[in-house]
Amino acid sequence: MKTKETNGNISKVVREAYGKIARGDLPGCGCGCPCSGDSREFAQLLGYSGNELSVIPAEANLALSCGNPTAIAALKEGEIVLDLGSGAGFDCFLAASRVGKTGKVIGVDMTPEMIEKARSLAERDQISNVEFRLGEIENLPVADNCVDVVISNCVINLSQDKERVFREIHRVLKPGGRIAVSDMALTRELPEAAKGSIEAYVGCVAGAVLVEKYRELVDGAGFTDVRLDIRKYPGFPVAGDGSNDNENSVENTIADMLESGLALGDYVVTAYLTARKRPV
Repeated sequence: MKTKETNGNISKVVREAYGKIARGDLPGCGCGCPCSGDSREFAQLLGYSGNELSVIPAEANLALSCGNPTAIAALKEGEIVLDLGSGAGFDCFLAASRVGKTGKVIGVDMTPEMIEKARSLAERDQISNVEFRLGEIENLPVADNCVDVVISNCVINLSQDKERVFREIHRVLKPGGRIAVSDMALTRELPEAAKGSIEAYVGCVAGAVLVEKYRELVDGAGFTDVRLDIRKYPGFPVAGDGSNDNENSVENTIADMLESGLALGDYVVTAYLTARKRPV
């Protein structure tokens, strides 16, 4: 087991791991947890329909999702959408098909290889209403009050400063703008050993916070109409469901660190978040 040392080291390790996934040196499966499996099938388990997947370049599907934020975003023609941690553009391309030519989707990611891959796919498929910017979600390269909707898929958990992330979301949203996020959250505290695992952090587990804390972060940033919908994440087993013998590297890495009789799915869930910035 590797332990966390500094925030800078964590960010570096996360960036390097996702760079490897973008290059194809490391497979992704569910929020960066390397395993075997079909990425299209995994996306369908998370709620993406065949029709939705048909408008997304197949190469953008790196199986790094924990949900489908576009399903709760109610996107409309002409809207401006910002995707935090956009990766190879998976949700950006789907959102672009919803907002149409009069709308725009901006993807922000801190991994250069992901930005390069997303831009290449957009150019190849002539998807002109998407733009990809290199940057960190704690310091968004986006102007104030200019975005209608912020989406994100299994990324905010990777930030060491989630309070700042939600303040940044609030800053860039127009008055009355909304959030639609799927992310990892905890229903119970992880054991200390699991919290200190770099592999578990990269795999979107060790950086997750309790559901109650997640709500506090959103409330504290000034949002209203906050709703959290908690769902089982299909990438992790729960105790007694007969699926503990899996190939998920994060599950295997921290299995011995968990409380006796519990599996990773007894701790980690998908949290679907919706909220609004107050109108002026």
